[in-house]
Amino acid sequence: MLEASREVALAPDELTSRMVHDLRVVLRRCRSMADSFRAIDPDKSWKKMRRQAKELFNSLGALRDCQVMMEWVRKIGRDDDPVTHTLAAHLQQQEPELKQRAQGAIEAFDRKQWDQWSRSLPRRASRLPADSEVFQALALERLTTARRMQSRALMTGSDAALHQLRIALKKFRYVVENFLPTFHGDWRDALKYVQDLLGAIHDLDVLREVVDQLCKDAPSESREYWIQTVHNERMVRIQEYRESMTGRKSLWSRWRSELPRGKAARHVSLTRLRAWSFFLDSDIQHARRVARFAVQLYDGLEGIGLLGKVHRNDRELLRAAATVHEVGRVAGNKNHHKKTEEMVAQLRHLAGWTRQDIATMAQVARYHRGTLPRRTKLRDISLTQRNQIKVLAGILRLANALDADHDGSIQRFTVGRSQGVVMIRALGLVADSSLGKTIAEARHLLEITFGLPVFVRPMRKGRTHRKH
Repeated sequence: MLEASREVALAPDELTSRMVHDLRVVLRRCRSMADSFRAIDPDKSWKKMRRQAKELFNSLGALRDCQVMMEWVRKIGRDDDPVTHTLAAHLQQQEPELKQRAQGAIEAFDRKQWDQWSRSLPRRASRLPADSEVFQALALERLTTARRMQSRALMTGSDAALHQLRIALKKFRYVVENFLPTFHGDWRDALKYVQDLLGAIHDLDVLREVVDQLCKDAPSESREYWIQTVHNERMVRIQEYRESMTGRKSLWSRWRSELPRGKAARHVSLTRLRAWSFFLDSDIQHARRVARFAVQLYDGLEGIGLLGKVHRNDRELLRAAATVHEVGRVAGNKNHHKKTEEMVAQLRHLAGWTRQDIATMAQVARYHRGTLPRRTKLRDISLTQRNQIKVLAGILRLANALDADHDGSIQRFTVGRSQGVVMIRALGLVADSSLGKTIAEARHLLEITFGLPVFVRPMRKGRTHRKH
């Protein structure tokens, strides 16, 4: 951000191709960093900073395209060629006007506000260290998105698809460059190489459009030369990209192999959820206690044989739902559980997690309080998943009630089963207290799910009840 401010101060004096490029690069980096932090930190300054950077970035776009095309005309144009002369004259005529517009945008740039953000946003960013698992999760999300776009881009070869791939790969590159220095040290050259290939393809596509628009009446031989030359330059770079980015030994495979996989990928995504919750939830200690209680309840109920056939990721889904169960309070306390479901459901690309996992997590978090899950609300999902949500939501509801006062008064508990009753003994619980009444109400979902009474009673200090 400081570099962007310096570039803005220098730019009006001399809008050379190099200076415009450097300013756009640093603005794009600021936008990319804001995008990454906005995925975790809800502070509105990230969005405002990104918007201001984008406005100036876009204002410089036409000038940058013009200057790049001038370089291409000098590179592949012929001295005695009509199309070359037409393009050169047009671009030279356009450049002063585009520079004037760009200077106006630079003068309108609010450097005072930008400098304020340059002081405040780094303090927020410092909560997440470089090479954090949070950024590994974001890199995985960006990589997955970009790689998915490649198939269509190479299959169709369309300008739009290749441009979208270029942008997606750029987002992946900037996450690595800005937040994962350990990985970037090894990947820097390869990332720049493929980015430059896609950038050149985009520049050639823009140049071809200008040739089509301006040179319709040019001699056919001259037009054919330009169309064929641009096509050949483009195909050379597409082939180079294909050789580097497809097949078992592609750069995608290399990058993916060095980032977390399988359980490790799910783990870094859980860390990303914790960070997201940390920025959104005003009482993070409560969320941590509820997550710990939920997992302990799950283990206890499994230990006494009540969970039956356990889904592979149930315990992890429960921990995740408990971690984020109160993020909806950022929009106010009223119906915050419904807002939580909405916010979690919008996390469409968590590395290692399926869309069904995310949907289940969102619904479990939603039912940590309020009305019980009804068939009408869950009618679009399978019976198996419906039962899964009820069990996990019942556990989370009771875990949340155990810390309903947000004071950590419940220190630990045991789970047992005797004579058709589930008995939970909680250290720190006071009989006939308001907390006790809250817990008594919260146990109902588990009772109707298991078909057994669930009692929560105080545990005497110095005495531990065995599980049965």
